[in-house]
Amino acid sequence: MSSGFEEIMSIRGRGMPAAGEVTISGHDPVYSARFKIGETTANILGGIGVAVTDIHELKTGKRQKVAIDVRHAAATCQSSKYLKRKPAGGDAWQSVQSPSMEHMRQITQPWQCKDGRYYLPHFNLPHLHDRVIGVLKCESNADAVAKAIAKWDSHDLEEAVAAARACGSVIRSNAEWLEHPHGKMLAGKPLVEITKIGDSDPIPFPKGERPLSGIKVLDLTRILAGPIAARTLAENGANVLMITAKHLPQVPEHVMDTSHGKRSTFLDLTNPADVATVKQLVKNADVFSQGYRPGIMDKHGLTPEQLAAERPGLIYLSISCYGHGGPFSNRGGWEQIAQCATGICLENGDERPKLLPASACDYTTGYNGAYGVLLALARRAREGGSYHVRVSLCRSGMYIYKQGQVKYTDANLGLSDTELNSILHETAGGNGTLKHLGPVLKMSETKPFWERPSPLLGSSKAEWV
Repeated sequence: MSSGFEEIMSIRGRGMPAAGEVTISGHDPVYSARFKIGETTANILGGIGVAVTDIHELKTGKRQKVAIDVRHAAATCQSSKYLKRKPAGGDAWQSVQSPSMEHMRQITQPWQCKDGRYYLPHFNLPHLHDRVIGVLKCESNADAVAKAIAKWDSHDLEEAVAAARACGSVIRSNAEWLEHPHGKMLAGKPLVEITKIGDSDPIPFPKGERPLSGIKVLDLTRILAGPIAARTLAENGANVLMITAKHLPQVPEHVMDTSHGKRSTFLDLTNPADVATVKQLVKNADVFSQGYRPGIMDKHGLTPEQLAAERPGLIYLSISCYGHGGPFSNRGGWEQIAQCATGICLENGDERPKLLPASACDYTTGYNGAYGVLLALARRAREGGSYHVRVSLCRSGMYIYKQGQVKYTDANLGLSDTELNSILHETAGGNGTLKHLGPVLKMSETKPFWERPSPLLGSSKAEWV
């Protein structure tokens, strides 16, 4: 097994699995990128398989075999790209790509500053888009953004955008990031942090045929990493209730693609009555997952310590861009920000920095979050306790960088239609009929699958079923 997989297993703290228990087949490049998107993702998915097997062993006394194809693992990092929909009454598959996202991708790119360095502003979601435009004082198109950024020194612009509570990053080399105070802080932390924050008696796994049968998960996250973590728990049998508010902006293709296996309800954290409902739901929950900026949960009395006091044995998952404890910890961020901060974007390009062709930081962070939750649930079953699991996009980016680089000669690498058809599923629900990637991790005894189709937002009551 690779050193990357060994690092994943070190987080588990129980040594390597028995020879032959985990099979990772294939190699990069899968896409036209210098970084090992497929192999890195496969390492983490293999870790999830081992963690699920640990739970299966606690419930049955038996272990199982785990297999993952590197090319299939890479496909999950472009998952929404493959999503298609057949509306009710229609007979033709339609691509699900929002015009606003296409526009965002055109202007969320590295642009050269006055000092010769590159800076990437991030324009996703209307309110964050408007804050960046407010700093740049320009029109929302590529030419105008490029000209506006050319008037700024890179670090001045980074601080101005951060002060506006918007998102962006100077394009750094990996060496520069590791010398930065925040990079140094993250380098001293594990890929997945699991901290015991309270005591409880051991809580055995509920009876049921699936590894996570009876495990209840509250998912208060949006847009990729967080939803992927909860979706991964759902594909192993967890009961996931997704909470959002009507007024919060969403990306439709991401919602449809990351919500398989979940129910969805509307609760507004600015409404005290709805916060009280969340707290009531927590009393019977096993997992609470959130991706808000630091400080937001404090305002609502939803911190890890507060909820663990109300519900001993709770597993609390926090997902962020920059991680906890450094000078950038209070900043928001996205996939592209993590690539730019950690050196990936710079070294993936030639004459200029270039983003990866897949959302590798987002998806691996989501899988890391699920992995941490699985490990914490197993630890809770063995010895009791409440646990806080932390993962971040930048720490995942550092892990991706650490796996090394590959060469590619074809500018249009990817999966063939035959390969994709072998892992695409069709499901019918409130969004019509969807064609989408299914779970790609293979388990010999407990096949991962989603019991429910992707729901319409707000289509369920705020209750456990």
